[in-house]
Amino acid sequence: MVRRYFSGITRNTVLLTFASLFADISTEMLYPVLPVFLTQTLRASGSIVGLVEGVAGATQNIVQGFSGSLSDKLRKRKSIAMVGYALAALGKPLIGLSSVWQGVLGGRFLDRLGTGIRSAPRDALIAASVDEGNRGKAFGLEGVGDNAGAFLGPLLAVLLLSVLHVPIRLIFYIAVIPGLLAFAMITLVAEGRSAAPDAKMDLRAGRFPKAYWTYLLVTAIFGIGNSSNAFLILQTRALGASLTTTILIYAGFNLVAALISYPAGFLSDRLGRRNVLLVSFALFLAAYLGFALTRSLVVISLLFGLYGLSQGVFRSAGKALASDLSPEELRAGGVGWYSTTVGLTGLAASLAAGLIWDRVGHNAVFLLGAGSGVAGSIALLALVPAKPVRG
Repeated sequence: MVRRYFSGITRNTVLLTFASLFADISTEMLYPVLPVFLTQTLRASGSIVGLVEGVAGATQNIVQGFSGSLSDKLRKRKSIAMVGYALAALGKPLIGLSSVWQGVLGGRFLDRLGTGIRSAPRDALIAASVDEGNRGKAFGLEGVGDNAGAFLGPLLAVLLLSVLHVPIRLIFYIAVIPGLLAFAMITLVAEGRSAAPDAKMDLRAGRFPKAYWTYLLVTAIFGIGNSSNAFLILQTRALGASLTTTILIYAGFNLVAALISYPAGFLSDRLGRRNVLLVSFALFLAAYLGFALTRSLVVISLLFGLYGLSQGVFRSAGKALASDLSPEELRAGGVGWYSTTVGLTGLAASLAAGLIWDRVGHNAVFLLGAGSGVAGSIALLALVPAKPVRG
């Protein structure tokens, strides 16, 4: 039974999983540090923090689709992914070297540019690392690495800052080490023989099937209320949790997402992507509704776990379905534009949530998210067939 559970997983799948693990450790160990570095060390305002993160998020989101299409045009996955991992690793020490916020913006831009470049070709490598019947497991295992890195990164930051009393600038230099380890994992991946490059990059919508664009529409409907995790963290802090407690709760959320990722991918291979995604939407709805209604930190901690289940399932089954619906020769672009859709709707949701948070109230942010969970579930049932559709 155990052998069957892990059957179909290849050496490439494992290497790509470790690449995601190290890359996310490198990124997430800076998650609780960067706002403090900007506001306390460089004396930047809160609006500057928003500007830096807004530019960073938009850069990553927009680049992913173009990077995927370029990868499809050149018939190259590994080399483009390697460029992305290298840029992301090198961007982090540049932040630590900064004496003004503009330097942080430049380093953060380079970091997120690299992340956007690497994501789609890496996902295409994941899809190609197994046969179609095990694609959910492959994305699920990579999700384990990604979310485990997001769990370990904040814990490492707490250890370095609170226990070992490492200077805050040094954290940014240390972060380059797991970033370079991620790059090393990619160099070991074996890329199969590719067809000759296309003469031009063709972004015409007609090259993708109608079912693919319908799925992106459903993803966008769900994403309009799926705002940044920062609002969940702010709500936790507003209810009285200390910074260390908040970081630990956030780390626990990522641990739950890591633990569910592979089982979710496994089940999506057998029960269908849509059915598993519907569970993710329902969990998201329950978590956001709970955040709107509760004032208990204990309940908030449990809701973070519920939200972790939702995100782990969504990452595994969502990318696998985008891959299924993309023609093989356009797979990197297909998964890339899917990720761009998730990112841009999330950015729009976060901007709206910020205004609602300030002008309407905290609870309204989470009620909006719950509403998008309902709308997304209805759209998923109405527009996406239960039987997996192969590209």
